[in-house]
Amino acid sequence: MMFDLDRLISGTPPHDSPTWCVCTHCKDMPTDAERKCCGQTPENCTSLLPHMDLLILQEGVLRLARRIWNDVRAEEDAAEPGEANKQFRYAAYRQYVVWQHGALGEGRRVVIPSCCVWRVRDKYPDPFNQYNSDLAGTVL
Repeated sequence: MMFDLDRLISGTPPHDSPTWCVCTHCKDMPTDAERKCCGQTPENCTSLLPHMDLLILQEGVLRLARRIWNDVRAEEDAAEPGEANKQFRYAAYRQYVVWQHGALGEGRRVVIPSCCVWRVRDKYPDPFNQYNSDLAGTVL
C-alpha cells in the first residue's frame, strides 16, 4: 500500500508500465503508432470507467452490436475455433470508437489506447495469444 501511494505521489510508473504510459494501466505494444495511453491519471484511466464495462466489454452488448454490423454488411459470423473471441474483440474495438469518437466513416481510423485494448484482450483472449495489431491500433 505504501509503495502504491509513494508511486502516485512521485509520479513514477510501476515497473511493468511502459515509459510512454501516463495512466499506468498500459502494456507495451508492437508499433510506435499503437503506443498510445488514454492520458488520464491512474484512478481515472479510461479502461476502468464504468462505461467501459457496460458498453465495451459486456458480452450481450457485443452480441447485439455484431448482429447489427452483420445485418448492415450482409455478413455471417464465422464458426471457426477461437473465432468468437476474435469477433468479440473486433466488436469491442468498434464500440470503443463510437463511444469515444462517434461514427468515423469509411477510411477514417483512430488509435485505441493500449490500456483499453488490453482490457478487451484480457476479457476476450486469443487462444494462441496472437493479435492483429492493425485491428486494435486502427479501427473503423
